[in-house]
Amino acid sequence: MAQTDNKKFFENLTGAGKAIAVLTSGGDAQGMNAAVRAVVRMGIYVGAKVYFVHEGYQGMVDGGDNIKEATWESVSSMLQMGGTVIGSARCKDFRTHEGRLKAAHNLVQRGITNLCVIGGDGSLTGANLFREEWSGLLAELVQQSLIDEEAAQKYSALHIVGMVGSIDNDFCGTDMTIGTDSALHRIIEVVDAIMTTAQSHQRTFVLEVMGRHCGYLALVSALACGADWVLIPEMPPEDGWEEKMCQKLSATRSRGSRLNIIIVAEGAIDRHGKAITSSIVKDLVVQCLGFDTRVTILGHVQRGGTPSAFDRILASRMGVEAVLALLETTANTAACVVSLRGNQSVRLPLMECVQMTQEVQKAMDEKRFEEAVRLRGRSFENNLKTYKLLAHRKPESELPHSNFNVAVLNVGAPAAGMNAAVRSAVRVGISEGHKMFAVSDGFEGFYKGQIKEVNWADVGGWTGQGGSLLGTKRTLPAKHIEKIAEQMRQYNINALLMIGGFEALLGIMELLAARGTYEELCVPMVMVPATVSNNVPGSDLSIGADTALNTITDTCDRIKQSASGTKRRVFIIETMGGYCGYLASVGGLAAGADAAYIFEEPFDIRDLQSNVEHLTEKMKTGIQRGLILRNENSNENYTTDFIYQLYSEEGRGVFDCRKNVLGHMQQGGSPSPFDRNFGTKIAAKAMQWITKKLSESYRQGRVFANTEDSACLLGMRRRAMVFQPVVQLKDETDFIHRTPKEQWWLKLRPLMKILAKYKTSYDVSDSGQLEHVVLSRPKESEAMAAI
Repeated sequence: MAQTDNKKFFENLTGAGKAIAVLTSGGDAQGMNAAVRAVVRMGIYVGAKVYFVHEGYQGMVDGGDNIKEATWESVSSMLQMGGTVIGSARCKDFRTHEGRLKAAHNLVQRGITNLCVIGGDGSLTGANLFREEWSGLLAELVQQSLIDEEAAQKYSALHIVGMVGSIDNDFCGTDMTIGTDSALHRIIEVVDAIMTTAQSHQRTFVLEVMGRHCGYLALVSALACGADWVLIPEMPPEDGWEEKMCQKLSATRSRGSRLNIIIVAEGAIDRHGKAITSSIVKDLVVQCLGFDTRVTILGHVQRGGTPSAFDRILASRMGVEAVLALLETTANTAACVVSLRGNQSVRLPLMECVQMTQEVQKAMDEKRFEEAVRLRGRSFENNLKTYKLLAHRKPESELPHSNFNVAVLNVGAPAAGMNAAVRSAVRVGISEGHKMFAVSDGFEGFYKGQIKEVNWADVGGWTGQGGSLLGTKRTLPAKHIEKIAEQMRQYNINALLMIGGFEALLGIMELLAARGTYEELCVPMVMVPATVSNNVPGSDLSIGADTALNTITDTCDRIKQSASGTKRRVFIIETMGGYCGYLASVGGLAAGADAAYIFEEPFDIRDLQSNVEHLTEKMKTGIQRGLILRNENSNENYTTDFIYQLYSEEGRGVFDCRKNVLGHMQQGGSPSPFDRNFGTKIAAKAMQWITKKLSESYRQGRVFANTEDSACLLGMRRRAMVFQPVVQLKDETDFIHRTPKEQWWLKLRPLMKILAKYKTSYDVSDSGQLEHVVLSRPKESEAMAAI
C-alpha cells in the first residue's frame, strides 16, 4: 500500500521503550480474550513490551507472578475461548489507598505506565482514580524509599485506555459492549429450543434474563424472538399491566398460536419501584388464564460459551485501537474508552461515559423513566419503539385506513433474517393502515400472479426461521415487465418493498427504467439489502451476512479443534461471496486466519510462496495449526485445489494440509440475533418511508410517483440509516463483478495480517478521534446495524 499525503500510517507511531499492561476486571464477558489477544499482538508489533495482569486489580495489588510478560505465542488459540483466560476478580484492596499504592509500586518496578483495562463502569472508574492519584502515589513511594527520584520522574504519568466488557450493554456512549452479542446468542439459542417444547404442550414460558439495571438483553431478545411481553427496568409497565398482559396472551392464543413467551429482565420493576420477578409473572398467568406456565432462569449461561463473530471482530478492532490510543497519549491526555459507532472506531472521554451511565440510574431511581430510555441512547430508544409497534396490535377501530395496497417480495438467494424483515414490514404496514400483500417466489411469482393478502397472524413466529418462507428466485423483471404491470393493476398495488441482494438492486433498476412505458410502475419502491455476500452498493451491511459469518467462524473453530493433538496442520477453507471478499476477510479476522485470498486484493504465486514460508516459520515456534480462507471467485487459476496442492507440496515435512468447501451451509441455519434485529428494524423503517411517500404522491384519487427519490435503497452507511435513490448508486457499482466500487471492510484486512504476524501498512487516518458523549450522538444512529 503506497503512502499518500492524506493518509496517516501507524509506522510513524512507535511503542519502543513503552510497557503496556492489560487486565480484565469485574464480571467476565465473551470476547475479552479476543481483546487481550489484539492488545498483546498489536503491542508487540509496534515494539512495546506487553504484560498480562492476572486476576484483575487483585493481581495488580498482589504483584509477583500475577504480572507476567506476554509473548506472541502466549495468546494463540485464545480467540475462540469464552470468559477471560487471564482471570478476573472483584477487588476490595484496590478500593483502598494502600492497595493502590502497592499496585503503583508493582507497575513502576516493571516500568509499566500504560494500562489497558477491559471491564465495566466500576472497573474503568477505578482505573481513572488510579491515574489521577498516580503522581501522589509515586511521591509516597519515594518518601518510603521504595523507588528513587529518577524512577518517579521517568514514570511520572500513567496512561489509561478502557474497553467495555459487559454482557448487559449498560455503558453509555458505546453502541455495543464486548460480550453483548454473544449473550444474545445464548438467550436466543435457549428461546428457540423452548419454543419447540412450548408449542408441543401449548405452554406459556417466562424467561428471566440478566440485566439488573439495564433491560437491553431482555428488550433485544424479545425483538429477536417476537416475544408476547417484555418487562425491563428502564420502562416499567403502566399500572394495570397485569390485566393488559393477560388480555394480550389470550388474544394471541385465540388467533391460533399454541405458545406464549414472556421475557423478564432480572431488574424489572413496576411504576412504584416494586420488583416484578419471573415467579410473580408465572403466578399471574396461572391465576388469570389457567395456562400451563413454566419459568426458565438463564443465569450464568448467558456469560458462557464461545464469543460470536461480532464480538471477536469488535474486540479485535478495539484492542488494536486501544494500543494506537496509548501510543498517541501525552501527559495531558484524559483517560478514554475506545468503542464502535456504526462501523467507525471512536474514542470517548472515560469519565463522560461513566457520568452519563450514572445519570441513567439516577433517572430510574427518580422515576423519570422516559428520560432513562432517552439517556440509554438512540439505539435503545429505537429498539423499544420497534418492539411496541410489532408486538402490540391495535384494535381495528384505532387503525388508520389508508386504502393503500403494499406488496412485499424476496428477490435473489435466500438469506437468514429475510423472514424477520417480512414479518416486520407486514405488521408495520398493517399498523399504518395499509393492506399488505405477499408475493411468492420473487419476480417470477409476481408475473405469474402468486400474490395474496397477508394479515397480522400470518407472520407470527417468522422471526427465528431461516431461509425465505415467501420463496425467492433470481429471476429479473425486465422480460416480464408487461405481466408484472398487469398484476400491479389487477391487485391495485400502490407500493413495493423488495428484500434481497444484488438481483433486487438490478430488479428495482429495471422497474424504474420501465416507468416511462407503464404507469403502474410509478409507485414508491424501496429495497432492503439481504444477502450473505454483503455485496450490495449503498449499504455497509446486509441482512444474512452476520449469520453466515457465525457459520464460518464456528466451522473454522471445529476444524482447528480437529487438529489438536495431531501433527502440524494447515486448513484451506473456501467461502461464498461471489467476487466480494467480505466473508473471507471478516471471517478470517473472526477466526484468526493466517491469510484470506480475495478478488479485491490481487495475489500471485510470490504471495502464495510468501504465505507458505510464513506458516513454516510459525510452525517452528510451536504453533500447531494454520488457517487460510479463500473467497470462491478470488482467482480463476489459483483455485482452492491449486492452493491446497501447492501448500501440501511446499510444506512437506513441516505440515500437512486439509481443504474444506463450506458451500451452502453459509446460507442456511436460523438467523443470528443481529440479523433478526437488523431485518426487523430496517424493514420497519422502510415501511414508514413507504407510508410517507404514499401520502406525498397521492393526487386526484391515485398514487403517482416517478421522481428519482421514489425508488430507493435503504442501507447503513457508517453511522446512519440512509435512503438513497437507486439511480445515484449506478456510479458506485461494478456491475460486471456485482460489487460496490468502494468497500469499507477492506480497511480491516491489515488488522488480520498484523494479528497473524505479517509486516504491513495500516492506515490509521480513519481511526478513532476523541469525541464527546452527548454531542456525538448522530442524527439517525442505528448502532452496528442497531442491535
